[in-house]
Amino acid sequence: MLFSELGLSPEILRAIEEQGYSQPTPIQEKAIPLVLSGRDLLAAAQTGTGKTAAFMLPILERLKKFANTSVSPAMHPVRALVISPTRELADQIGENVKSYTKYLPLRATTVYGGVNMDPQTQELRRGVEILIATPGRLLDHIQQKSIQLNKVEVLVLDEADRMLDMGFIQDIRKIMGMLPKERQTLLFSATFAPEIKRLAADFMHAPQTVEVARQNATNDQVEQLVFQVDNFKKRQLLAHLIRSREMSQVIVFCKTKISADQLARDLKRDGLDAEAIHGDKTQGARLETLAGFKEGKLRVLVATDVAARGLDISELPYVVNFELPNSPEDYVHRIGRTGRAGAKGVAISLMSPEETKQHEAIERLTKQTLPPQNVDGFWPSWLPRPKPAQREPAMSSMPVLAAVKGEGLKQPRPPGRRSRKGKREIPALLLPPRYKVELIR
Repeated sequence: MLFSELGLSPEILRAIEEQGYSQPTPIQEKAIPLVLSGRDLLAAAQTGTGKTAAFMLPILERLKKFANTSVSPAMHPVRALVISPTRELADQIGENVKSYTKYLPLRATTVYGGVNMDPQTQELRRGVEILIATPGRLLDHIQQKSIQLNKVEVLVLDEADRMLDMGFIQDIRKIMGMLPKERQTLLFSATFAPEIKRLAADFMHAPQTVEVARQNATNDQVEQLVFQVDNFKKRQLLAHLIRSREMSQVIVFCKTKISADQLARDLKRDGLDAEAIHGDKTQGARLETLAGFKEGKLRVLVATDVAARGLDISELPYVVNFELPNSPEDYVHRIGRTGRAGAKGVAISLMSPEETKQHEAIERLTKQTLPPQNVDGFWPSWLPRPKPAQREPAMSSMPVLAAVKGEGLKQPRPPGRRSRKGKREIPALLLPPRYKVELIR
């Protein structure tokens, strides 16, 4: 099936095609028609399955019907609210929305804690149709009356199980109680704990349920290596591995556009041909970079997960996880770019001590043990250095010199001791050659 068969408008299709997508993932194929029909949705899907597009594309199709170019904030009330458990996930959803709305007159913004509220408040007061928010910061804005939610048509709860784990469920209930009852609710969760089911029963109207199998299989053709290294030494180790392994083509994954740009600049300073590719690059720039990589003019392609999902590169020998992904499913997607069509591939992960939890999650999902290794010259500072082995020669191989009592030879006393006459005696090994000496083995 193609996206063009799902009932999406030309403006949306053009935007997703420019991102490199033409075929929907299983969750998108199942969810988009249901969301377009206006039904509530209960979806079991992991991060990395394409669930953001599964809820966002049909929402945009709905919102575009009444979109306008007016500058009046009153003409841009919040019509779609997406609640996310973390700042990072909210930011990622916001980036996707920015790409999807490229040809639509719709406004969107993201609000989360840990930063100054004032710029967020100014953005909200200008009017936005799509609001992506973390629960705590959304309640802060509601309390300060910088946002009105009485026009919300669609609510999305993304990764509801994580919000439950993080203690946000009571905040979610409070927010849902403020929204219009005649709304569409879409709930996405990896698992459905009893509290999630109660939430659905209390706030959703006869939801349709969709589920996709969890992707956990890795290709047997891919050799997976994990190297422990301090964060500040990752770039040096990466450059060392590229040169020592003579990598002619490698995709290096970063978690953010900022870190991808920075790494590409640093690798250039190291004398390596590298370019970054992500959603902020123009379509022309992305195509030019990709063409250079495929033709062998570019050695290193630094990419974010979102940008890389649209890439199709055959016979790619190396993939490097410069930063481990938060989702183990993203790890499977990343390393699946090498070892295709029966060819061998190598996937290398650079793991700092802060990424231990991600490493453990990857091992659990893939049901594989990936023991961390160390590289000479890049020994992790948090690990004790091994002591060099000291070889003790066997007694049988040690020659022993002994002075044997002979003519005119007195038995020596230990060095430094004096004879009864008060004269210092000479150790046996320092005796002149005229004394008889035997070599004992």
